[in-house]
Amino acid sequence: MAKIQFSRGTDEDSVPEVRLTRSKTGTQGTATFIFENPKSLTTSTEEITGMYMIDEEGEIMTREVKAKFINGQPAGLEALYLIKSPEEWERFMRFMERYSEANGLGFSKA
Repeated sequence: MAKIQFSRGTDEDSVPEVRLTRSKTGTQGTATFIFENPKSLTTSTEEITGMYMIDEEGEIMTREVKAKFINGQPAGLEALYLIKSPEEWERFMRFMERYSEANGLGFSKA
């Protein structure tokens, strides 16, 4: 089962909005994850150490995670995953297929 964690061992229940960009050559890209009111900010006492995308193939990780606060209260997390090769793109897309199936996400082109 595909899952996302911000602290190892604690699954994030909030389902993100995911925005993808890809270079014209297809060799690089970015994935931006936007979590509104994530459990990791509101209930977890553990430190956020990165975003871990875990499935049966293993783990994909990024440390590019920013918290969003409104009036001093936690409101969201934004994580950026940089894709640097066609192999990383394919691996990321396999994870996203599994994560989408598990969480009911859809895909729409811009």
